[in-house]
Amino acid sequence: MKSGMFAIKAGRAFDGEHLLPVGTALVIDQGLILRLQPAAAPLPSACEVAEFPHATALPGLIDTHVHLGGDSRDRALGRLASYPDDELAEVIDTALRHHLAAGVTTVRDLGDRRWSVVARRDRAAGGGEPIPTIVASGPPITSVRGHCWQMGGEARGVAQLRAAIRERAERRVDVVKIMVSGGVFTAGTDVMACQFFDDDLRLLVDEAHAAGLPVTAHAHGLPAVEQAVEAGVDGIEHCNCVTPAGVHIHDSLLQRLTEREIAVCPTILARITDVRPPATVLAFTQRFGLTPEAARSHIGRMHRAGARIVSGTDGGITAAKPHGILHAAISGLVASGVGPAQALASATSIAAQVCGLGSCKGRPRGL
Repeated sequence: MKSGMFAIKAGRAFDGEHLLPVGTALVIDQGLILRLQPAAAPLPSACEVAEFPHATALPGLIDTHVHLGGDSRDRALGRLASYPDDELAEVIDTALRHHLAAGVTTVRDLGDRRWSVVARRDRAAGGGEPIPTIVASGPPITSVRGHCWQMGGEARGVAQLRAAIRERAERRVDVVKIMVSGGVFTAGTDVMACQFFDDDLRLLVDEAHAAGLPVTAHAHGLPAVEQAVEAGVDGIEHCNCVTPAGVHIHDSLLQRLTEREIAVCPTILARITDVRPPATVLAFTQRFGLTPEAARSHIGRMHRAGARIVSGTDGGITAAKPHGILHAAISGLVASGVGPAQALASATSIAAQVCGLGSCKGRPRGL
């Protein structure tokens, strides 16, 4: 049809906030969901209709934490530095196809190598093959030889820290990613150690905010989570709050996390395959008692306190976390006590707001 308008009728629908258990119709024009309406309501003239009485219609899903340069094999992030540019471009395109096949129409990449995903985002603006919308951070800012240093984001000292934010603003990144703690997959780093002094982290956050850029922090250990909250970040990835005695988040920190509406992406998944996590991950979980039960209890407590939780997979970093498994993150939230509608909102309307796309993603227009 010349207008590109059509309708999808489904037995149920999710509007980004609520599950609608009655028959509904989505009116779509030029790829945008214009509105939801009762299935029996009249449709625009000459509007083609596809009917799926046993299906649930919902907005395109948003994975708020992926690494498109990760090839979904173990030690994926460590291989980034050695990938030739043409091979890395194919890895990124393959990842995007996997996400799209899973119903994910937006991805937030939180760590690429030397601006590879930022460049892919910019090329997508010219049209071509349909791919998910890309929200990109570029290389994460990290300490010298800190977590994921091989991606090219090392910085030390006031001049380099300011230059790092300035470069990201010039390249028009959508979000600044900072490695506040060490990581599981970078030898020589410690998940319990903060990678920046308090003043340096606050400088990074203030400079980013002055440039109009939101900041999300990688933080596993409780000290790093506390440091990130005090520095004024907008989001925290993982937010495991591990301590030598196990997982713990004290009431005052939980209150600040909630009151400041800091977006938390736990990256905890429901078990979907028989693939075992890498030995480094198993050692991490055993060291800090981060069992599936402990992780679910922690997420459930944050949710009950009113924390702003979004769904993300850390997709691409290992064989146990391939691209295109956002359903496992949503299911993981439900297993933690998050209601189904709220879990879906974490991957639609709430995720859209956190990604800066609330006006055009995550729910039908006008709702």
